[in-house]
Amino acid sequence: MSRVGKKPIVIPPEVTVSFQNKIIIVKGKKGTLQRSIHPDIDIVDKDQILTVLTTVDDRENRALQGLFRSLVANMITGVSEGFTRVLEINGIGYRATLAGNRIEFNLGYSHPVNFELPEGISAAIDKNNSITLQGMDKEKVGLVAANIRRLRPPEPYKGKGIKYAEEIIRKKAGKTGTK
Repeated sequence: MSRVGKKPIVIPPEVTVSFQNKIIIVKGKKGTLQRSIHPDIDIVDKDQILTVLTTVDDRENRALQGLFRSLVANMITGVSEGFTRVLEINGIGYRATLAGNRIEFNLGYSHPVNFELPEGISAAIDKNNSITLQGMDKEKVGLVAANIRRLRPPEPYKGKGIKYAEEIIRKKAGKTGTK
């Protein structure tokens, strides 16, 4: 069996989980998330503890057991606490401003770049160069962060561009003079 898939998921008291017709619905103080579950995976709820089980014990289903255990645990964490991703903008003249549901970036191009935030994702900008994304769906928060980073990825010589806060950019030495 999968080591990750065997771990039980403890449901906080403010979260309700319902599982029927291979669809799991998780409700909490931040909102509601739902996901369809693979036909070979079953979820058992006993005394506010979820257990993810497989109907067929083979390699693929053990992998799916661990996957769906992680997905359900992330859904429960998302509706109770939420997820946050922080991006940093480095470079002279590079900045971002928030206007409603849209972020406007000045990233050294000849024009400003506008980025529409999808529903369920909120952003906060600190000192024009730090963007904090928040949402209850971990996949959506990570996808939006990756799409923003893709607007101007960090370059290896000076480190200019948009990077994750925990990301370390390994800089190259650059050219050396000829003798």
